[in-house]
Amino acid sequence: MSKARIAVSRREFIIRSTTAGAGFALGLTLPGLPRTALTAEGTGGTDWAADPEGPEINAWVVIQPDDTVVIRIARSEMGQGTLTGLAQLVAEELECDWSKVTTEYPTPGENLRRDRVWGSFSTGGSRGIRDSHAYVRKGGAVAREMLIQAAAEAWDVPKAECSAEASVVTHGPSGRTTTYGQVAKAAAKLWPPEHVELKDPEDWELIGKPVKRLDTLDKLNGKQIFGADLTLPGMLNAAVKACPVFTGKLDSFDDSKVRDKPGVRAVLAVGDNAVAVVADTWWQAKTALDALPVTWNKGPHADLSSAAIDEMLDEGLTSGEQVFVGNASGDAEQGLAGAAKTIEAVYAYPYQNHATMETMNATAVWTPERCEVWCPTQDGMAALEAAAEAAGLPIEQCDVHKIHLGGGFGRRGAFHDFVTQAVLIAKQLPDTPVKLLWTREEDMAHGHYHPITKCKLVGGLDESGDLTALKVRISGQSILASVRPEWMAEDGSDPVTFQGFHADGDHAISYGVANLLVEHAMRNPPVPPGFWRGVNINQNAIYLECFIDELAHAAGKDPLAFRRKLMAEHPKSLAVLETVAEKAGWGKPAANGAHRGLAVVKTFGSYVAACAEVSVSDGKVKVQRIVAATDPGYAVNPQQIEAQVEGSFVYGLSALFQGECTIENGAVVQSNFHDYPSMQIADMPDVEVIVMPSGGFWGGIGEPTIAVAAPAVLNAVFAATGQRLRRVPLKSVEL
Repeated sequence: MSKARIAVSRREFIIRSTTAGAGFALGLTLPGLPRTALTAEGTGGTDWAADPEGPEINAWVVIQPDDTVVIRIARSEMGQGTLTGLAQLVAEELECDWSKVTTEYPTPGENLRRDRVWGSFSTGGSRGIRDSHAYVRKGGAVAREMLIQAAAEAWDVPKAECSAEASVVTHGPSGRTTTYGQVAKAAAKLWPPEHVELKDPEDWELIGKPVKRLDTLDKLNGKQIFGADLTLPGMLNAAVKACPVFTGKLDSFDDSKVRDKPGVRAVLAVGDNAVAVVADTWWQAKTALDALPVTWNKGPHADLSSAAIDEMLDEGLTSGEQVFVGNASGDAEQGLAGAAKTIEAVYAYPYQNHATMETMNATAVWTPERCEVWCPTQDGMAALEAAAEAAGLPIEQCDVHKIHLGGGFGRRGAFHDFVTQAVLIAKQLPDTPVKLLWTREEDMAHGHYHPITKCKLVGGLDESGDLTALKVRISGQSILASVRPEWMAEDGSDPVTFQGFHADGDHAISYGVANLLVEHAMRNPPVPPGFWRGVNINQNAIYLECFIDELAHAAGKDPLAFRRKLMAEHPKSLAVLETVAEKAGWGKPAANGAHRGLAVVKTFGSYVAACAEVSVSDGKVKVQRIVAATDPGYAVNPQQIEAQVEGSFVYGLSALFQGECTIENGAVVQSNFHDYPSMQIADMPDVEVIVMPSGGFWGGIGEPTIAVAAPAVLNAVFAATGQRLRRVPLKSVEL
């Protein structure tokens, strides 16, 4: 098979040197990070070009004399395996020895200084690999060609006679060999090639293999540093408390009550809505903050409640105002009017917190000339922008050092309020490292929550029981209206709201319906919404997949057969659905008296399906087994995909059974894991993952399968009990 030739701009790969400030005050070496420095004058950075441990071949690859290969990764690692997957992509083209590969994060400040050579630093929307696979592979290919060229020049032979494999360059005619480490210094001085050839997928040797993750060992032996673990010489610790009422402000506080407590160094206002205590230890800061008398200006939303929000959403289900059309074909109203039978249902989905295991945190040092931040972030560039704005300094005088995340799920992507707070505190204590760590209670009270919505669905069946018309009305919050208004459509609608209902694209509906109308009645309470792992496909999959199940039963048809007839034009979705049905034994009795339910979606560019086996005893639901199939196009590391699918079910089922944030007196009621729990190990079902890449496209992994967990279980619960559960979570449901 022929290989495509891809032109690569030389400028993209030119080595650019930067100068670090003179006079190191302290040096830091953290797993996954380059050596960084803070100077006595407050300047800092990384001297990439003068790395004494090995020359930079290009922005992605550093080769050390002992043949260690350092691959630079711009995306963030938060447990999903992106670090290893991206390294596999680079290493595949680099033809290096995988056993000698390690990684490090470049900084967003360095990225700016080098004309954004590393591309996007954002890790969200299941885009870590699918949006960067092409250019990181080019980085590996260019470095390979430069290493081969350096060896050829050393031997004074034509480059075409040389090849590379496992970090060794071989001259074919003579059999001479040399290692990457031996020619790296010479290779780093070469001009990058004008063109490189990327491997055909059929020739991949590392991509597609279940290699071990690169970050596992450091996590097991305790070497891996997370943001909450970070310590710097002379560092102080801060605890913060913001007004618990949404949009409320700080009125006053009486620091005389706590400023003489042990270890307390300062009591500070943070912006216009928060107060912090800074102390020698975090516990000293936290206990002093608990004792601090604070008066809040609760603002106009002090009486907001879940009941009032529920009424707002109910109004949106029938109102003709602020309604946007996300997908339409045929005439749904006429199709419903002429249907032999109509079915109607209303579903509801609550606010939910990201509840990352590691609470929000950041460490900052501020001087009049420089601001440095260390933090777990899903978007280093966004964190840098937040730091610069809070520091009041040009962005060129700031930098952010990324650290592995103890969970992200979207909370650490679009929102860097914790970075802003850390810098605002550090700015009041110049030249002093300050680590801000939120309490779990603060984390619960000041999230950016999964948006609340309700959905009314009406379906029409003809005399044969076939679906002829479907009308869907979603009522609820727009994430983009709050977070990214510049991403809104020209008509003022939020396309993210319609995930799973689009006519085409990454989040397309998997069914062909002749008469279809999907609407959104935008209703925006003052509770801040955010991108929550899976975003709107989570509830939309419940709405659609459970309602399709309702329609199938109303038509007296098998749910698989009913879906199959609607999926003639969606073969990839049908393929994953039929795969899980066959693997689970659809149509045959399940073991232990369990009952089965199905769900299928296309989302984040991937095709996913699940078949859940559920039993109900003494009114309690037990999910015994889930068979899941995913077609992401290309599978970089099947083992990581399996792990992500399993982990996504923990997250998705936790949301289904327990996840709910309620509002009273303008604030979130839930405060910790005692009233916002996660799934326990004993409740986890057996999960069988089928990875079935069909090739030709790059789909996401981290979020898609969350969407099918809940509707598959809900449909199985109906099969077991005959009861439709249309409101999430299930913790208060009696069966």
